[in-house]
Amino acid sequence: MQKIVYPAKESWEELLERPDNGLEDLFDTARGVLEDVKRNKDAALIKYTRMFDGVELEDFKVSQAEINEACINISSDLKEAILTAKQNIETFHQAQLREVKVIETMPGVQCWQKAVPIEKVGLYIPGGTAPLFSTVLMLAIPAKIAGCKEVVLCTPAGKDGKINPAILYAANLVGVTKIFKLGGIQAIGAMAYGTETVPSVSKIFGPGNRFVTAAKQVVSLKDVAIDMPAGPSEVMVMADESAEPAFIAADLLSQAEHGADSQVILVTNNEALLDKVEKALDEQLNQLSRKEVAEKALDNSRMIVLKSVDEMLEMCNEYAPEHLIISMRDDEEIGAKVMNAGSIFLGNYSPESAGDYASGTNHTLPTHGYAKSYSGVSTESFMKKITYQKISEKGIQKLGPAIEIMAAAEQLYAHKNAVTVRLQKIKESK
Repeated sequence: MQKIVYPAKESWEELLERPDNGLEDLFDTARGVLEDVKRNKDAALIKYTRMFDGVELEDFKVSQAEINEACINISSDLKEAILTAKQNIETFHQAQLREVKVIETMPGVQCWQKAVPIEKVGLYIPGGTAPLFSTVLMLAIPAKIAGCKEVVLCTPAGKDGKINPAILYAANLVGVTKIFKLGGIQAIGAMAYGTETVPSVSKIFGPGNRFVTAAKQVVSLKDVAIDMPAGPSEVMVMADESAEPAFIAADLLSQAEHGADSQVILVTNNEALLDKVEKALDEQLNQLSRKEVAEKALDNSRMIVLKSVDEMLEMCNEYAPEHLIISMRDDEEIGAKVMNAGSIFLGNYSPESAGDYASGTNHTLPTHGYAKSYSGVSTESFMKKITYQKISEKGIQKLGPAIEIMAAAEQLYAHKNAVTVRLQKIKESK
């Protein structure tokens, strides 16, 4: 990791640059595959699964027999861990449901807002070297709490034509309605447009590689909603002299092992901490099975010393990290001042991996600086809001004149007349 001590503010923008995700180069590829899926449906899915994943499949839907086999093959320890995570995620996301409140904006004028579930949602779960069964919990649980009727899951099969059993176990546990052996651009296309086998959905959720990210952005332009723009995983650690160097190193590596294009940043006001963290990084890195991946990510990463806590906060809010760990004495006070972050972890004993798996918060979060304007996935992400209003005879008499004046000022006289005819009717009835 590059060390930077007391950088001038003019250099911050360059220091905080993310690795280039190269999406622009993929959009043409994504559009071509998506158009083929839209036109040729299952035939295109078969072709691209063979081409990109090296798997020959005629039937993409996962059978109940395959699910049953996966559930048998999962160890009791893993099942127990998944059940613990499920309970915590359910508890946190259930609490996000809100009661409907009727607001009387003036006498006789009532307004309210009701959240209703998105009926059909699609979940993309990455497979490959890191089958993210935890993401199944993070997406399917709030979808079911929200009341989505159809929850479709796509995840790539391995070379043997099978899906990782932990993904199938988690999906079955939380009530996913349909599971398909599909990955990459073709999976996004199938859920966006529908095929003979895969139903179309109204919103697609889930992380993925550059191809999946590009495909999601393309289909979001006019075909289907998506959870958020996404990029490589990232973490920022804010630390002072009270932080434990070994903990910091472990947290940095936990994100670095996600992928070569991940980025991790340490920001501190204690220069002596840098050498201690670097030593701990070297010790822990050699123990990782994904050492080569983590090393490449560390090449994109920085350790930065700033003069004050205020500067640290300013840099954090400018970077807008996906994950933010605050290992500082006044962690809660400092955390309250953060304006831009996907999820915040306070204190020395709150590792980012707790949020990734089992504390209860959602790990599907905005990356690449999108935390300045996007929230992470929540129960509300699987819902849409409808507003209602009910105006009484008394209410239209009070509100009507203001509407007539405003409509006339905009030269929308039919709008004005919709009020005028009602007021006239009331007048005539008296």
